[in-house]
Amino acid sequence: MKKKIAILFGGQSTEHEVSRSSGASVLRNIDQSKYDIYPIGITKEGLWFEYTGAVENIEDGKWETDEYYKIADGQNLLFNKEVDVVFPVLHGLFGEDGTIQGMCKLSNIPCVGPGVMASAICMDKIYTKYLLEKFNVKQADYVVVNAFEYDQNKELIIDKIEKKLGYSVFIKPSNGGSSVGISKAHNKSELMLGVEEALKYDRKILVEQAINAREIEVAVLGNDSPEASVPGEVIPAKEFYDYEAKYKSEASKLLIPAALSSVKLDVIKAEAIRIYQILDCAGMARVDFLVDKETEEVYLNEVNTIPGFTKISMYPKMWQATGKTYIGLIDELIELAIERNNK
Repeated sequence: MKKKIAILFGGQSTEHEVSRSSGASVLRNIDQSKYDIYPIGITKEGLWFEYTGAVENIEDGKWETDEYYKIADGQNLLFNKEVDVVFPVLHGLFGEDGTIQGMCKLSNIPCVGPGVMASAICMDKIYTKYLLEKFNVKQADYVVVNAFEYDQNKELIIDKIEKKLGYSVFIKPSNGGSSVGISKAHNKSELMLGVEEALKYDRKILVEQAINAREIEVAVLGNDSPEASVPGEVIPAKEFYDYEAKYKSEASKLLIPAALSSVKLDVIKAEAIRIYQILDCAGMARVDFLVDKETEEVYLNEVNTIPGFTKISMYPKMWQATGKTYIGLIDELIELAIERNNK
């Protein structure tokens, strides 16, 4: 008997468009001889629909106006337990932050990826840092800024950042992904502009010391005995890997495996697994590192619990380079979700 799989795409976050691309890619590659598929789209306004039309219409957003193939109340499939596994391909808030995971837990439906706690912590860059500091995970120096304090005394906050970190710095919303709202500041005016831009996306932000580093990513898969993929390297088309460099520019390059010694690659893989286990991740995550170009010291950058699944995304590409097919990866993620739900 076929398992019934709900694949969630879209969502209310700033990564809605990326999620549609990831969802379409999963729908194209999942083995439909094994599963009955229920694509569920969520609009930016938070409306849920079961969608039975062309996959191409998901990618370009036309699915929302495709009334002939759109059935209201997609949530009923979950709440009425009409599916066996939920596969959320929802990047960012209201999908990657523990909300969907909590809904599935309440309904006792296996959900692909980490659970409520791990999802919530990894979504919040600041709390990821707070937790991993206790385990001596090396990270860039940082300052936390919240909107209330910044409004009260902007000059004091800027002075604190300059004294502790100097320049250059990265400014990031604490909760967010796909580099939305992230900027790099080389001076005070850029810093103030960057802080105000990041605060449009979150009430608290992270200002990090910029490291002259290479960007190395590792795909991790598993529950209690996770494994790490061959690490890959991102060579951005711009000064850093922002939204445009990730999704719009063909000049950015992905190098798999990363051009590091086998010893250094093994160190990075081991650290990725250690971080994954500290955070109590399950199913999957992509662990991103910065490797200093001069010293080769390894710093954690961030952890993504629902990494991109588009045709150019690093997570499936790194597993393909390690020997797992895209279709096999989807199968394994579904089985891992069922295994974790039964424990």
